[in-house]
Amino acid sequence: MADAAKWYVVHTYSGYENTVKATIEKNVENRHLQDMIHAVSIPMETVTEITDNGPKTIERKVFPGYVLVKMVMSDEAWYIVKSVRGVTGFVGEGNKPIPLTDDEVYQMGVEKHTIEIAYQIGDTVRITDGPLDGFTGTVEALDVDKNAVTVIVSMFGRETPVELELDQVESALD
Repeated sequence: MADAAKWYVVHTYSGYENTVKATIEKNVENRHLQDMIHAVSIPMETVTEITDNGPKTIERKVFPGYVLVKMVMSDEAWYIVKSVRGVTGFVGEGNKPIPLTDDEVYQMGVEKHTIEIAYQIGDTVRITDGPLDGFTGTVEALDVDKNAVTVIVSMFGRETPVELELDQVESALD
């Protein structure tokens, strides 16, 4: 059933995002609906504003007036979210909410996909994707936060650093 849960965009009155999120979470807890409504999120970004008193770091909403809800769409779940004070409706066509694609969810940073890496700096790895598929090389640098690995590959008799995504390489020891 967890596979059926998708992220939906809920439109709210401006300034009601936090109230809507809290109310939905409270309804889920009170009615034991954790299997229907999995998560509620308000995408935020950290911004540094330059003021007269110097730089000031603040958190602000990426999409004011919108709340993201990961849920299994059903009449009951739809009603629970739609009946919350401050909610004007779901984003979609008419009364039919349209879920976000996995790509849209990932780009918004709502869900982080963790990648288990079985290699470290100095290890020999095999490239499994992209134009250098099948090449082997040595890991020179890892940046898990940026999903990047730098591999030194020998091409045409030269050592060449190549930057790849973490899931494009695997340990050559397997």
